[in-house]
Amino acid sequence: MTVLITEFFNPEGVSALSERYDVIYNSELAEDRAQLLRLVADSEALIVRNRTRVDDALLDSAPELRIVARMGVGLDNIDVEACRRREIEVVTGAGLNAIPVAEYVLSAILWLTRGLSGATTQVTAGEWPRQAYIGHEVHGRQLGLLGFGAIAREVASRALALGMRVVAHDPYVSADSSWGLVDSVGFDSLLEMSDVVSIHVPKTSETVGLISETAIQKMKNGAILINTSRGGLVDEQAAADAIRSQRLGGAALDVFDEEPLTAHGGLGFQSIPNLLLTPHIAGVTTESESRIAQTLVTSINQALGSKP
Repeated sequence: MTVLITEFFNPEGVSALSERYDVIYNSELAEDRAQLLRLVADSEALIVRNRTRVDDALLDSAPELRIVARMGVGLDNIDVEACRRREIEVVTGAGLNAIPVAEYVLSAILWLTRGLSGATTQVTAGEWPRQAYIGHEVHGRQLGLLGFGAIAREVASRALALGMRVVAHDPYVSADSSWGLVDSVGFDSLLEMSDVVSIHVPKTSETVGLISETAIQKMKNGAILINTSRGGLVDEQAAADAIRSQRLGGAALDVFDEEPLTAHGGLGFQSIPNLLLTPHIAGVTTESESRIAQTLVTSINQALGSKP
């Protein structure tokens, strides 16, 4: 039996799979569609991240495929319904990267609220601009969570421990006792009242363009925007312009409409203070990679009939 891995995967997971199956591992295969379609033809299991399109064309080329395993949470690159029609199981690492994403969000909140971008460059140049980096405290500030699933709840617990006030908007999760100290508010109210807005929703037809130029104009003056969910949810140019004009106080963007950013696509972000851009790694740590790999290996063993 053959397991095809098209993007980077935990080495321990590769070793565990190699003990039972023929493993084809090419971390750049997502970029070579023709080669991908050729190799998947004889594969019983497929492991992907977010760059591999698992669509009808791929599935038609994979008559032996029995399971698709996603290193991560989102399924916007996988046609789940097409897999279901072919009785192909789809598994993810849902819930296993909540901690690193929450820690990333809190790190970004602290760094951006203090306004520390540029400090290292100036200090190493012999400058001593203490007044420029006084910044603010997060204690007493309000965090608004768009979405209140597992990751948002991890963020909320940490923010509350820092003395922040937390509100959330999620029309698909009923506000009950499980929300604890987090208040449920409307979308516009959350934008208007929050010092920090952090996005925690999937990419759907309803959420694409969620933070538009209009939405940004509703945000509190000087607010901070954080997106660790999916590219396409934020109007990136509008966000960049708002930071540049000091309408917003800063942003942390880990995901983008186009990944990776092209040289042209990155131009709109140049020379902007208090901006943190990272390459879709909020949920990727040594620990989370190991947890997710172990879970996916177990799922593949079960799907292919091998004993764990």
